[in-house]
Amino acid sequence: MNTVTIRANMAESESLETVTEHERILQEIESTDTACVGPTLRSVYDDQPNAHKRFMEKLDARIRNHDREIEKMCNFHHQGFVDAITELLKVRADAEKLMGQVSDTNRRLQDAGREVTAQTEEVIRCRIQQRNMATTVEKLQLCIPVLEMYSKLKEQLESKRYYSALKTMEQLENIYIPRVSQYRFCQIMAETLPKLREEIKEISMSDLKDFLESIRKHSDKIGETAMRQAQQHRTFNSEVQKQVTLSCAKPLYGLNGRTPLHHNGLSTEAADEEEMDEEVLTAQDLVDFSPVYRCLHIYTVLGDRETFENYYRKQRKKQARLVLQPQSNMHETVEGYRKYFNQIVGFFVVEDHILHATQGLVTRAFTDELWNMALSKIIAVLRTHSSYCSDPDLVLELKNLIVIFADTLQGYGFPVNRLFDLLFEVRDQYNETLLKKWALVFRDIFEQDNYSPIPVENEEEYKAVVSRFPFHDAEIEKQQFPKKLPMSQSVPQIYSQVKEFIYASLKFSESLHRSSTEIDDMLRKSTNLLLTRTLSSCLQNLIKKPHIGLTELVQIIINTTHLEYACKYLEDFITNITNVSPETVHTTRLYGLSTFKDARHAAEGEIYTKLNQKIDEFIQLADYEWGMAESDGRASGYLMDLINFLRSTFQVFTHLPGKVAQTACMSACKHLATSLMQMLLDTELKQISMGAIQQFNLDVIQCELFASSEPVPGFQGDTLQLAFIDLRQLLDLFMVWDWSTYLADYGQPTSKYLRVNPSTALALLEKVNRGMKDTSKKNNIFSQFRKNDRDKQKLIETVVKQLRSLVNGMSQHS
Repeated sequence: MNTVTIRANMAESESLETVTEHERILQEIESTDTACVGPTLRSVYDDQPNAHKRFMEKLDARIRNHDREIEKMCNFHHQGFVDAITELLKVRADAEKLMGQVSDTNRRLQDAGREVTAQTEEVIRCRIQQRNMATTVEKLQLCIPVLEMYSKLKEQLESKRYYSALKTMEQLENIYIPRVSQYRFCQIMAETLPKLREEIKEISMSDLKDFLESIRKHSDKIGETAMRQAQQHRTFNSEVQKQVTLSCAKPLYGLNGRTPLHHNGLSTEAADEEEMDEEVLTAQDLVDFSPVYRCLHIYTVLGDRETFENYYRKQRKKQARLVLQPQSNMHETVEGYRKYFNQIVGFFVVEDHILHATQGLVTRAFTDELWNMALSKIIAVLRTHSSYCSDPDLVLELKNLIVIFADTLQGYGFPVNRLFDLLFEVRDQYNETLLKKWALVFRDIFEQDNYSPIPVENEEEYKAVVSRFPFHDAEIEKQQFPKKLPMSQSVPQIYSQVKEFIYASLKFSESLHRSSTEIDDMLRKSTNLLLTRTLSSCLQNLIKKPHIGLTELVQIIINTTHLEYACKYLEDFITNITNVSPETVHTTRLYGLSTFKDARHAAEGEIYTKLNQKIDEFIQLADYEWGMAESDGRASGYLMDLINFLRSTFQVFTHLPGKVAQTACMSACKHLATSLMQMLLDTELKQISMGAIQQFNLDVIQCELFASSEPVPGFQGDTLQLAFIDLRQLLDLFMVWDWSTYLADYGQPTSKYLRVNPSTALALLEKVNRGMKDTSKKNNIFSQFRKNDRDKQKLIETVVKQLRSLVNGMSQHS
């Protein structure tokens, strides 16, 4: 019972839930759009089995319920519907009547509006034309500026205003053409503009090439103008400095020479006049730089500036190499050097102008690189070509050109220290050419000299000589006119030429920006070279010349003595020029003293040599009859001539220093004694008679008398006679026939015949022995029976044996 009740309760509760669910579904179907009913109906079939049947039942019940409600509503409104239909039927008749009226009105209206329509269409057509015209004007207003700009572009191209043309192109491309880009003519314009740009690039590059060719042609004139201006500026500064020096201090003697300064062939006055008369020109006045500016701007606008810069620099490097290549004969004239320098200066003046007038076309690094390359080439060229110069005037003009060249480029900011260093090398070359020139001058002076004392007839002539040469001699000054000065005419000429050389050497030192001490040192060194090398060589060559005799040699010795004395005046002369005290630590001394001493010693040696040669010439004239029985009783003629020659020669030596004359006299006597001794001992002479010995003795006596007559003062006692002591003792030994004394005293310091050598005595004795034998045979066939002759022969044989033993003893001892 309970189970049944529970089941009934459960069925009842399930039935209520089902009914509630179906009710919800129906409400959802009624309220939901038909397209969304599908999921709702699906939930009916997803529930309990047979639920859809109960749902269908429920649905049918709901439909029937709604049908009853619809029927009720229709019944309620049916009368009103009928009334409305009745009303509508009444209105239809009125409507048909109204329709007829409207049609009639429409017909009448159409007839009336047909004309208006025609007029309206005409108005519309006019309005369309008006709108089209306005549109056309508007478009033309957009196109006209484009065409005007293009026309302007063509005019600019025709007038070669390419930079403005490029700017116009930029405006066309960026502003005007984009506004009307849809038109074909604009497209044609846009396609034409790149071609025009290329044409402009080509034209501007052609102008640049013409410009480069123009500056290559005008570099000479530009450089000439720049160097002239630098020269005028330097001349003006030197004149100002000179005025300051004159007003403040004592002027340096001779620093500007004895004539106005000349630079590059122009005097100061001429330079001033030219500066006043000629208008100052610059590179811009001589060359039109607009092509390079224009080309630079064009390539900058076209975005190709780097290409232009590289091309310009490459071409300028090529031109620099051409400019730096000198002509092969440049060293022959100063004009060749001047043209070379003008071209280089012109080149770098243009580069300096481009550097400052443009921004970045050339840089300071580029110009410095060009200058360093050029400087190395210039120095090499000048070294080579200056070495060919043999004219000191040309070298001096070259130096002036180098100084102006360096000053000009230094004014444009280029370093020129290496050029001034090169000038020291050129200075050495200049000194060499000066030395060669003065060697010819000295040679001419020596060839034209008469090598005799200078005669002066009056006071004026004396002062004229003294003004040219520092000569002071109290004794000669006291003498009456006419009188003679001890030196020859070449001495004042040599002294004057040395001063001229110093002036010439000083000219090179001008404008080198060197101190007085350096100039003093340069002058002294160059003067030392002149004295020690050139003048010394000329003197040595002069002394060695064959035509220079003893008289000339004596005069040369006197001349060198006076020139040596004048060296201190040359030092004072240089000191006055440079104003540098000789007491300065590093002051170079003049070596003229040693030069003239060496020349004097060479002349003295040549005197000794020529005297000996002259003695040999007289000796060769000797013609002794070695077999004579008795002497002539008087000295030989050749010897008397020789003594007379020596006597007259030594009288000329009175002006020589005492020791020189004494040495010459002693040398001549010794050589004469030696020559006479050699004549006796000549191996080709086989026999000598006692008569020949007597004759020879007479000649030696004359030599001794000449020596004792003191041909040259200053010898003490019989010093000069000692030159013949060997001959005298040998001849006395044979004349006295004092062999016993000789043999007994041999080797003793007090020996009477100490100077007689056993070998010499033996050689002469054998010759005398052979001569005596030959004489005896000729004079008497019975001479061998004479007792005296036999005894003398035995004595000679005994003496010969003893002499040979002495000679052998000496050889063994040695």
